[in-house]
Amino acid sequence: MMKDPLSSPLLKPLPPVNTLRTPPRVILGIIAASAAASALICYLVYFHAPVDVAGTHLHSLPLLNAFLNAFAAFALLEGFRLIKDRRMKLHRAFMVLAFFFSSIFLVSYLTNYTLHGETHFDRLSPWWPFYWKLLLSHVLLSIIALPMILITFFLSLTGRFPTHKKLARYTFPIWLYVSITGVIVYIMQATLR
Repeated sequence: MMKDPLSSPLLKPLPPVNTLRTPPRVILGIIAASAAASALICYLVYFHAPVDVAGTHLHSLPLLNAFLNAFAAFALLEGFRLIKDRRMKLHRAFMVLAFFFSSIFLVSYLTNYTLHGETHFDRLSPWWPFYWKLLLSHVLLSIIALPMILITFFLSLTGRFPTHKKLARYTFPIWLYVSITGVIVYIMQATLR
């Protein structure tokens, strides 16, 4: 007898729809955690001296980060396709996968910044005007994306699907943009600097 492929623990039945109001303290906690993560990144970028300026340790982290962003983008697109097909369990699995890749990316990104500091792009390059605008939009939207992703996940995990669906309409394109532009920024830094 063949085992049902949808019997995985990640694909357990979805909880019933919960129409309760989300406690404001939960949302404030998520926003505070997101602000703390953004403050840590700001500290690493502007105030922390890199530990390994020569780049001798874990020098492939930027490439890993690009792959993690690409995998997150793929999982997001597949999750979007699955929800359009009303395949809720598989949608949930791919969104958890996207969250996993983005979470590992964040840890790897922070590690890379701690070790190596900022990657400098040649400001005399003809690509500079495009690069800094892309990087700025990527950074600003990533700051906005983090709390949106966490709140959207919280709403889903607590069965608040109508509110989850409303917020996900905004979270998905921002998260996807940040993931894709992360790959583009890496390619530009690796090939044009």
